[in-house]
Amino acid sequence: MVNTINNSNSTLAAIKVALPIDPQPYRMSDRSTGLIIVDVVNGFCTVGCGSLAPIEPNEQIETMVRESNRLAQEFTAKERLILAFLDTHQPGKPEPPYPAHCEEGTGEEKLVTQLEWLENDPHTTLIKKDCINGFIGAIALDTGSNTLVEWVNHNKLQALVVVGICTDICVMDFVLTMISARNHDLTPTLKDIVVYSKGCATYNMTSEMVAQLGLPQTAIHPQDITHHVGLYTMAKRGALIASEILLSEK
Repeated sequence: MVNTINNSNSTLAAIKVALPIDPQPYRMSDRSTGLIIVDVVNGFCTVGCGSLAPIEPNEQIETMVRESNRLAQEFTAKERLILAFLDTHQPGKPEPPYPAHCEEGTGEEKLVTQLEWLENDPHTTLIKKDCINGFIGAIALDTGSNTLVEWVNHNKLQALVVVGICTDICVMDFVLTMISARNHDLTPTLKDIVVYSKGCATYNMTSEMVAQLGLPQTAIHPQDITHHVGLYTMAKRGALIASEILLSEK
């Protein structure tokens, strides 16, 4: 086990050299800014709560939940706006390549305990999504309208701060699509799309876990490495990677 950890640390160190990111503090000042919370629900964050939940306490996920909650409290205290995506699936409707998860009515699709207060927060908009990409999940099938785009444009937001799970899956897909939407002038006022590194997390799947579950080797998913690669990919596409979020002007 020690050798496995050492090898993983050496690989991560090499990747950080080859694929560097440079997180910087992001100061919001008087810029109109919304907070986007991606899928901080039981099915992805609460130990034992479903097929895609952690099987034991996980420091990176716990830090993400804590930082997401702290930021949300700071935003709402200053009457700044929050939008939270909730991964929510119809029972029995698959989402390949993943096993059934976050099905409506199971409790997996609910916000984690620390964030339950957002359900009654007047500054928060909740969007249930049935796919990886929140931008796509916000599209109404009957009209083609997009609740997310309407929220950004109605409130003339100039910046979005993004937190949530998984860094390299749902968070990354949303951020990359949001960057393209901004560049395509779907959100005329939007300038900055900011990813708070400590406010994001992904999952861990070791080779030992893959073997025990009878999964293919391609299911291996080293948490720290995939987290970094997700941040790197978003940065290369134009997202700002933040080491901290400063709400005040000073």
